[in-house]
This record gives sequence, structure tokens and C-alpha cells, in this order.
Amino acid sequence: MDDDLMREIFRDNIPLAQLVLRIMTGINDLVITSEETQYDLEHLLGARSICLDVLATDSEGRKLNLEIQRSDRGASPKRARYHSSAIDVEFLKAKQDFSKLPVTYVIFITEKDVRGANRPIYMFDRQDTVTGDPFGDDEHIIFVNGAYDNPDDNSDLAKLIHDFGCRNDEDMYFDLMAESTHFYKKTEKGVSRMCKLMEDMRNDEKIIIAVKLLKRGKESFEEIAEDSGLSLEDVKDLAAQLEIIPA
Repeated sequence: MDDDLMREIFRDNIPLAQLVLRIMTGINDLVITSEETQYDLEHLLGARSICLDVLATDSEGRKLNLEIQRSDRGASPKRARYHSSAIDVEFLKAKQDFSKLPVTYVIFITEKDVRGANRPIYMFDRQDTVTGDPFGDDEHIIFVNGAYDNPDDNSDLAKLIHDFGCRNDEDMYFDLMAESTHFYKKTEKGVSRMCKLMEDMRNDEKIIIAVKLLKRGKESFEEIAEDSGLSLEDVKDLAAQLEIIPA
């Protein structure tokens, strides 16, 4: 389950997002009206910013966040809580009543069974711990176990989990998943786009390293270029933007 590939598979693909979210939420009549990958949530006052893998809105105004996580650390309960809270802040405007908060779904698809009960899906809502009555805050958190493998389970969810971990598009159950996977892995245009994406990500990492070294102020521009993988000219340009003089 490649998280970078999965983000691209969902990019500008409302039909696929709708299929996946219908199966994972159990809302069979869910109609997705908009969908965006790598949606930035940036807040003021020093709060931690996050970038959502996929954020979809349906015809009822519900907000659905889909996250693909290979690392167990990236799928902690508190991270799910933070995602849910950040979406609340993003979509409740100044002076709006709290009743206007949207119904939210934060869904983590994990490579391993991070909850450890060998179930395909784990669904969490707040409730009264004594009576079990629902709290009614319209916040839902879901973990989908990408490692689930039960040959006797013929549900759509089990088939979808299979497709998320399947290397060959010809062996996938769902045509929408297979078509998008085929495009990015086996067509010239799709492979070129993925290569460009990976190159951009590598360049971003180089810039992050260079900025840290420049701000530390202990290395020369030549040393920073060597350590970061950027050209000397790129390092000098970064330094000029940051108004940093050479060490």
C-alpha cells in the first residue's frame, strides 16, 4: 500500500472517492460533490498545521477525511482526534452557531492492524459510558485494517481492502480502482506524472534540509549544497530569501 500512489489515485477522482467512502462509512446513498487531495489546514497562533490526504464533501454537507497511513505512528487515536478538531475549526466560521458544525468522518486506512483485533474495520463514536447512549456530536472516527485477509469474507469492504494492497490492477475487484492504478503504473502519461511528483518531493526534502542548515549558521554554502543535494546556486538563492550571509 503505497501512500504517495494512493493520494494520486484519488486526485480529481470523485467517482472513486464516492465508492470508497460509501463502503467504509456504510452510507450507501452517499453522494460526493467535491473532493480535494492534500488539503492544507493552517491555523494561527502557533497551532500545528496538517495536510489532509483526501477531503471530500457530500450532498448533505458532511466532511470526510481519508488518510492513507503506512506507519503505525501516523495512525494514533490522538492524531485522529486532532484531524477531527482541525476540520471543525476550518468549517465553523466566525459568529456561526455551534449547531452549524458539519458531520465529520476521519478515516485512517492503515497498512497494519493498528487496533490488533483482526477486524477489517473499527468505528468509533462518543457515547455515555454508563448507558451506551450516543453523545450526538456527529464526529466519527474509523480505522480500516489494510492487513485484513480473510478468504471467507466476500464483503465489499474485504474486496476493497484487497484492492488497496494489490500490486496488479488486473487482480483488483473494483474497476474504478483498477483503472486509476493502471493509469499511474502502466501508462506513459501516468508514470511520467508519478516520476515528476516523486522528484518534486525529493526537491522539497532537499530544501527543508538546506533551510535548517542555513538557519543553524555553522556550515558554508558549499557544505550545505553537498549535504542537502541542492546546487550551490540554489543554496545561495535560499540564503538570499532568508537574508542569511555565508558562514
